[in-house]
Amino acid sequence: MFSDYAKIYIKAGDGGNGAVTFHREKYVAAGGPDGGDGGRGGNVVFVADKNINTLMDFRYKRKYLAEPGGNGRDAKRNGKNGQDLEVRVPVGTLIREAESNLVICDLKEDGQRAVAAKGGTGGWGNAHFATATRQTPKFAKSGMPGEEHEVTLELKLIADVGLLGFPNVGKSTFLSIVSDARPKIANYHFTTLQPNLGVVDMGEGSGFVVADIPGIIEGAHEGVGLGHKFLRHVERTRLLLHIVDVSGIEGRDPLEDFDAINNELKLYSPKLAEKPQIVLANKKDLPSFEDNYEIFKATLEERGYQVFPISAATRQGMQEVLNLTWETLSKLPKDAAEEEYEMFDPELARTDETITVTIAEDGAYEVEGLRVRKIVGSTNFDDYESLQYFQRALIKFGVIAQLEAEGIQEGDTVRMYGVEFDFVK
Repeated sequence: MFSDYAKIYIKAGDGGNGAVTFHREKYVAAGGPDGGDGGRGGNVVFVADKNINTLMDFRYKRKYLAEPGGNGRDAKRNGKNGQDLEVRVPVGTLIREAESNLVICDLKEDGQRAVAAKGGTGGWGNAHFATATRQTPKFAKSGMPGEEHEVTLELKLIADVGLLGFPNVGKSTFLSIVSDARPKIANYHFTTLQPNLGVVDMGEGSGFVVADIPGIIEGAHEGVGLGHKFLRHVERTRLLLHIVDVSGIEGRDPLEDFDAINNELKLYSPKLAEKPQIVLANKKDLPSFEDNYEIFKATLEERGYQVFPISAATRQGMQEVLNLTWETLSKLPKDAAEEEYEMFDPELARTDETITVTIAEDGAYEVEGLRVRKIVGSTNFDDYESLQYFQRALIKFGVIAQLEAEGIQEGDTVRMYGVEFDFVK
């Protein structure tokens, strides 16, 4: 089953904690600190794989966690780095940070890799904190947490040409004739419920890829019908072949159909509506075709479109259209299908500097923030020197000033990540 959208949670590994150890050796009564550093947490890495063509697997597994770094050990032995987690996705997958909807990476080539969440750095062992006046530090730094995001995965088919048109106008028949694709074909609306790709062979090693985009209806830009789910697949194409049923056998006006589809493209993406189009007037083999064709052709040629009469059922005019398509593609730059995105910046998203103070129902002042969490994790509250380090850090990073700005008084309770103490000026 084809699936082109998924939402998952990813988390890089946390960094390992630094160790608090002291050198112990025969005939050495009191060796110095020798705690090693924690290892780096593993990254979450997305990898484009040409052998995968759907996002179906992500419907069943929605959490992806990289390995944390190992804790530091004695004798200045550092913890091992966590292993990166590779998440394989189809070529053409666009990955967005869910909350901001900004793009983390766009994987367009087989084997392309992108780090979507970085592992946390390891904490320092107590060997780093030894000084001339502090020779036996009984504290170390905890590892930093790995980045975590909810992300959306959008699969956009990578094709040179996109087939447009209302349901049942002959797109699937056209694709089956000109390429090696074998889409399901029948005479009822919405036969095609998933995009189909076909490769058109023009001989001598030349050719192009065509995507049959499922029928678009009015309101598609708002998600009506198959809506957004398939409009995204048109965005990567360089050229559009717009197939219109000009026979009118279903009582539809071909000009109204043409304008309705282009209006949906414009409402969904103005840039998408500007892509070059070749208009294929289909069902030439039916008697009612000639009644509409001349007016249809004259009107669109006045607007600057090229119009070609074809019959996908009897293959009339097919080779001429393919030759023109190949000629047009050869003149279009390869980057004509490039899309512009606002990229997600993890540096701006980090909350290292943000410290929040809230007053709980029991009147306690609760302090949160990545920096505060790091300070608490680095403190040995049973050691006097470590407590002094803790107090200096709270002053240095503005925690005390922020508590006072919130109106804290001496004797009030402060909570920080499982630690509770009375405030003293």
